[in-house]
Amino acid sequence: MTKVLTDARSIRIKGRSFLAVMLSPHLPIDDWLARLDDLAARSAGFFLGRPVVLDLTDLQIDRPQLKELIAELAKRNVSIMGIEGARPSILGAGMPPALKGGRSASDIEVQAREPADPVGKPATPEVRAATTQSIVIREPVRSGQSVIFPEGDVTIVGSVASGAEVIAGGSVHIYGALRGRAMAGSIGNASARIFCRKLEAELVAIDGIYKMAEDMAPNLRGQAVQLWLEEDAIMAEKLI
Repeated sequence: MTKVLTDARSIRIKGRSFLAVMLSPHLPIDDWLARLDDLAARSAGFFLGRPVVLDLTDLQIDRPQLKELIAELAKRNVSIMGIEGARPSILGAGMPPALKGGRSASDIEVQAREPADPVGKPATPEVRAATTQSIVIREPVRSGQSVIFPEGDVTIVGSVASGAEVIAGGSVHIYGALRGRAMAGSIGNASARIFCRKLEAELVAIDGIYKMAEDMAPNLRGQAVQLWLEEDAIMAEKLI
């Protein structure tokens, strides 16, 4: 008897793209983990609930060292969903799967979290970013909210509260105070910039290079500032 392939009991499989954080460790691993601990300590919840990919391109480690690295990350509540750039010989059973071909997707559905309603359940309206190259958020970004737009620039007409974050594939423009986290060039754009009217950030990052605001010149705090990347350093200056 011929089995009908459209039987209601068939399993439906779909493809979907997600924005993941890419971690690129370097040797010595202990020093890199110490820097990761510093980031996590000064930006609480940065990795909480995030999909993370481990980039091992050009990193010369063996299988036992990789297992130890994954275990150390697990202790820090960093859950690795996949590994990119690893030699096949160091991967094995019980490890995250090998990934390749990571790219910016042109059809990503980005969820921007909104304030909680009176009973404490956050609303999550969907922002479709299939064809536009920038988005404008016409209200403040409150603590606990994330605005993620890998397709281009993000403009916030308002402030970004402590505990909130803005992640853009292009530049970030904030017409208010930046008290949370702002990450520009999130999918590999070293020419991206961050602009804000008042710098009080927990963290800023451009093309994967991050800096805590307290590490910047004291005369920049509370000022209108633009930030950009030169070599592997984040530069900053006051806006006139």
